[in-house]
Amino acid sequence: MDLENQELESGRSGSFGRLSCASCSRRHSLSLSFGLSSQVNDADEDVAVAEAGDIGDRALNSNTWNSSGRSHSSLDNTAGNRTVVPVQEESLSPHSVDAIVQSGDEIKDEKEVPWALERITCLLSLAVFGILGVLTRYCLQKLFGPDIIGATSDESYMYLDLASNVVGSFLMGWLGVVFKGDITKVSDQLAIGLSTGFLGSLTTFSGWNQKMLDLSVKGQWVFAGLGILLGMFLVAYSIIWGIRTAKGFKWLIRRSNIRKSFSSLFYDYSKCISTFMVILLLMLGLLWGLFGSLEKKEFKTGSSEAQLFLACMVGPFGVWIRWFLTRFNGRGLGKNDKLKWMQFGTLAANVLAACVMAALATLKKAVQTKNWDTVASGIQFGLLGCLSTVSTFIAEFHAMRESMQPWRAYAYATTTSMVSFVLGTLIYSVPIGII
Repeated sequence: MDLENQELESGRSGSFGRLSCASCSRRHSLSLSFGLSSQVNDADEDVAVAEAGDIGDRALNSNTWNSSGRSHSSLDNTAGNRTVVPVQEESLSPHSVDAIVQSGDEIKDEKEVPWALERITCLLSLAVFGILGVLTRYCLQKLFGPDIIGATSDESYMYLDLASNVVGSFLMGWLGVVFKGDITKVSDQLAIGLSTGFLGSLTTFSGWNQKMLDLSVKGQWVFAGLGILLGMFLVAYSIIWGIRTAKGFKWLIRRSNIRKSFSSLFYDYSKCISTFMVILLLMLGLLWGLFGSLEKKEFKTGSSEAQLFLACMVGPFGVWIRWFLTRFNGRGLGKNDKLKWMQFGTLAANVLAACVMAALATLKKAVQTKNWDTVASGIQFGLLGCLSTVSTFIAEFHAMRESMQPWRAYAYATTTSMVSFVLGTLIYSVPIGII
C-alpha cells in the first residue's frame, strides 16, 4: 500500500498526535489507534508512548525537545489537511503540551507567561478537577453498587470501582485523545486538569487491586484472577470505544463548522491565565471550606459521607504526587535510559498507592474504632484513589499495544498488576493472618 496515500486519522490530536523524529521532516500517516510507520525508530516510539499518558510537570517546559536535544516534528491530524512543520526551539511556548501546528488560520498565538504563574495554575486545576473526580467516583459506586443497580459489590470480582474505571477509560478516549488538542487551544492547564486531574481521580488502580486482595485473603483466588482479567479487558476496550465514538462526533463537528466557531469563542480566554488561576483558587477554597465544615459535623458518625468529605479534602494531594511522579515517564533507567518504554512514573504511582492502601487495610483490621475507620477510609478513597490511576495506565497500554512492539503493552500491564498484587499480599495478607 502506498503510504503517501493513506488517510491521516483525526483521533491523534493533542499530546497523542505529536511524535519525535530526528532524521525526517515529514511523517508517514498515523492511525487513530497509534499505529506507527516501520520507519519510526524505537526511541521515537518510546516518546510517543510516554506522551500518550502523562509526563507530569515536564508538560510545562519545552517538552518538544527530548533529552538528547533533538527537535520534535509536530503535526496536525486533521483529515484532508496534512501539515508537518519542524518545531524550532525559539518558537516554543514554555508550557506547550500538544501539537503546535494547526490547520488553516487556527494557529495558536500565545504570550509567554511567568513560570510560577503557570505552575500554580496547573496545580490548582489538578486539585479542583481531582475533587470532582472523587465525587464522580463516589456517585458511580453508589449508582452501580448493591443499593441501586446492584451490578458491583465488595464481595464480587465485579468490584465497586469497576464502573468508574470503565467510564473514565471511555472518557479518556474523548478528552485525552481525540479532543485533547482542541481543549489545549482553550488552555493547557484545562487539558491537564481534565485528563490528569479529573480522569486520573475518577479511575483508581489501588481500589481495584485492594478488592482483589480481599478476595484472595478469603481464599477466592479464582475470583481474584477473574477480577483482574475482566477489569483489564473492560477498560482496554472502553478506551477503544471512546476513541471511535469521539472520532465520529468530531467528524460531525467538522461537517457543521462548529469547531472553528468554538475555537474562536475561547481564543481570548486561553490567554487569560491569571483570571483562570483566580477562578480555580476561589473554587478550591470554596470546596475545601465546604467539605471541611461538613466533615466537622459528620466525623463522629463514621458514615460514608464523613469518609467522602475527608476524601475530597485529601484527594488533591494524591493528584499532585502522581503528577510529579509521572515526570519520569519515558525517561528509562540509568545513563543509557534502559527500559525507556516502561512508564516508571505511572508504575510507581500505582504500586505505591496499592501498597499504602494494603497497609491501611491492615491497620483497619487491627485498630477497629469508628474514628480510625473514617480516617483510613477517607485516605484510601481520596488520597490513594487519586494517587493511582487506570485512565493514564490504559492510555499507555493502548499506545504500546498498537505500536511496532505490542508485547510491551502486556509486559507493562503484567508488571503493574503482579508487583502491586504481590507486594499488597505481603503487606496485607500475611499480617492479617497473624492478627
